[in-house]
Amino acid sequence: MAGGVIESGVRAKRRARRTRSKPMAEINVTPFVDVMLVLLIIFMVAAPLLTVGVPVELPKTAATPLPSEDEEPLTLAITAEGVLVLQKTEIARDQLIPRMRAIAVERKNDKVFLRADGAVPYALVMQVMGALNAGGFRNIGLVTDSGGPRLDGQEN
Repeated sequence: MAGGVIESGVRAKRRARRTRSKPMAEINVTPFVDVMLVLLIIFMVAAPLLTVGVPVELPKTAATPLPSEDEEPLTLAITAEGVLVLQKTEIARDQLIPRMRAIAVERKNDKVFLRADGAVPYALVMQVMGALNAGGFRNIGLVTDSGGPRLDGQEN
């Protein structure tokens, strides 16, 4: 049979004290950083997909962009066929003013962005702007693509 040695006394107590570890008071931030990096990558990939996806051929102008705001921008698009699309929902022309009045009650500001295809007649754009005004939206931003021609003949 095999026999073992049992330690007793001062030496055994010292060894027992050394093996016990004190509680660690540091925060391990490595998992936190890993999660933040993954979220950053997800948002970088998803951000371009959040734009309004109505296919409109915007006219090119030399205008500068409007400053951004806190609230999600309200966008109304007029396609080349003259169809009205509010955000991503197609709406009838006779429903535009009542719908805009209902939205104006819920929103803090009266800003709306109007995206009109370059092939849409000017008269239709002005009629829609009048309907937006009647619906309670006085601040209308016309959306265009940058880099277009300037009236003074110079290039951008």
